Amino acid sequence: MNPARIIASLESRLLSQGRALAGWLPVAWALGSLLYFLPRYEPGYGRASACAALGLMMLSLGWPRLTTRGFGFAVLMASLGFLAARGQAWRQPPMPALPSLGVTMRGVIADVTSSGEEGQILQRLRLRQAVFETGVDIGMAPLKRDLLLFTHDSQNYAPGMVVRLRAVLRPPDWPDFPGGRDRQRESWFNGLAGTGRVLGVPDIVQAPQGYALGRWRVRIAAEIARHLSGQRAAIASTLLAGHGEGISQQSRAAYAASGLAHILAVAGLHLGLVMGAVFVVTRQALVLWPWLGLRLPCREIAALLALLAGVVYVALTGFHLPALRSLGMAGLATLALLSGRRVLSMRSLALVALVLLMASPVLVLDLSFQMSFAAVMALIAGYEALRPHFVRRAEQGKKNGIGHHLALLSLTSALAGGATLPLVMAGFGSFQPWFVLANLLAVPIAAFCVMPAGLCALLLMPLGLSGVPLWVMGQGIGLISFLAERVAAFPLAHVPVPRMAWWGLILYMAGLAGLCLWRGRARFGFLPLIVFGVASPVFGETPVLLVSPDAGAIAFQEDRHWVAGPHNGLENHVLEAWQRAWPLPVMASAASSTCTATGCTLLSHGQSVVIWFTLPSPESRGSACQGGVFIVSAVPLPEGCHPGGFIDRFTVWRDGAVSLGAKGDGLKRISDRSWRGARLWVPRVGFRGVPNLPLAQAE
Repeated sequence: MNPARIIASLESRLLSQGRALAGWLPVAWALGSLLYFLPRYEPGYGRASACAALGLMMLSLGWPRLTTRGFGFAVLMASLGFLAARGQAWRQPPMPALPSLGVTMRGVIADVTSSGEEGQILQRLRLRQAVFETGVDIGMAPLKRDLLLFTHDSQNYAPGMVVRLRAVLRPPDWPDFPGGRDRQRESWFNGLAGTGRVLGVPDIVQAPQGYALGRWRVRIAAEIARHLSGQRAAIASTLLAGHGEGISQQSRAAYAASGLAHILAVAGLHLGLVMGAVFVVTRQALVLWPWLGLRLPCREIAALLALLAGVVYVALTGFHLPALRSLGMAGLATLALLSGRRVLSMRSLALVALVLLMASPVLVLDLSFQMSFAAVMALIAGYEALRPHFVRRAEQGKKNGIGHHLALLSLTSALAGGATLPLVMAGFGSFQPWFVLANLLAVPIAAFCVMPAGLCALLLMPLGLSGVPLWVMGQGIGLISFLAERVAAFPLAHVPVPRMAWWGLILYMAGLAGLCLWRGRARFGFLPLIVFGVASPVFGETPVLLVSPDAGAIAFQEDRHWVAGPHNGLENHVLEAWQRAWPLPVMASAASSTCTATGCTLLSHGQSVVIWFTLPSPESRGSACQGGVFIVSAVPLPEGCHPGGFIDRFTVWRDGAVSLGAKGDGLKRISDRSWRGARLWVPRVGFRGVPNLPLAQAE
């Protein structure tokens, strides 16, 4: 075929897209950022800089050709996204060395959250500028990273306080299995050095100074606790002050199973309800005086005041990512309203996404970022496709009754929920088929009861009159919680699904972007990407055996069950993560015929595997140590033991969690270190952090 015709056809298709091509800018940037995080080695600047130069050259030399310009611009944006992600990673301060024993320290409280579940007070302190009072660390500069400390005392803390306390610290946890949630990477980019448990009661050294916004949030949470209790208070504190730590696992599970988890996360729904209420009240108040309403731009004034209220609300709830995205969209919508342009468009969403990715490229890996933009992108594309129907309806003079509004609410829930459902399946390992019904009932309650009452409570708190609106808000929250529990009890309300592979998630997001951003019937060509992405768990394999990062939990697959060896309560979250990734029932090793009190023996894919929970006697282990079996031991292997292959306590100490999978007629071993490779946030073998005192010049 003639190349000139191919280029001409491609250019005509690009020209037919018009301004819709601007929506692909954040996609190219996100792809470049993703290319930085995917390799198992730390990439350099060379190739990305060369690609950026190539993109600039194509832009300058290929100006007459739209195809060349478009490809060059895409290469340039992807290269800049890669360079921005690498720059963000290298700008983070190094991980400090944390004491292995209890240590006395002092620091400034940056944030306080609390919960009182089951009658036990638990407070989480985010400590900043911590200084250790140990002989090794005398004279150290304050830590550049924060610490998350948990305490059970009932003392009142406030952001800005300087406290002195004793705590046991631990660095960020390793992933629960190879390919699992990377908490070390999250801590690297979130500025955290680790977590800890406070011993005793901290001493308050200095009264609060600065951190006015944080103290304001604490006072709001305290006022809510005065008038509400239990989960109603915890959810109200989440919606009004961004303190969501008090929400119990049972409540989160019920909301998640019913498809109402977005109610518990401050995002576009809550911001839209707050701004909408302020807009309506302000505009109605201005037009109550006809003389004033005829002489002032009431709509524009109401829009500006609503945007200001949105900024205050996002600040109160802690500047969470979904709320920031929604605030950016609201700002662009207000600007469009003031300038007489279209209020909501795909280009405005693309601009907000590009700004956020430029500020923090690591957001491309954040599940809330993906869900937030997937939902809004699907809503904009869906309503754009249905616009001719609405125009015809308006031309025919049909009235919009309650049935029409219910249909629109169902359509909104179906579009947003359908777009985010695969992401929920990938992140939480569950499928909720009743989410449309639950949202159809819960969203109006939140819109007309919970959020308006919460806004009134915030306005009346300085006057001490927040009791009544908080009671009304609590009743609405109770009704939504009741609805969530009832829907969660429906048959098949919470269907476990296997984990989605990373490449499946990329295929789904690429297909969704193409389906929503591309114009014309050619957009349906992206549907196979969505189908293959959603079906990616089918192509995955369940591991034969899993070992936790500290060898405290060992589980293997037998008769479509996970057989878990003896473990303590601290390992329950690891077992839950395994079961969430590969949804099989868990049974104790004592119930398996292949296990004894000290270990198990199994045959998998032609390989004999021996599991030791405790070290057996020399007589019992002799044949295994000298044979061709594969040994998995929760304790270090003794000297002179040379099996055909092994995983022991030292193995996971060096390489993190380990899994055994099928490979032909044998087994293959995958460690967390081999999965993630040598990245900045992956600790080297034996690395405990950079010393807190300045190193000698030679070091």
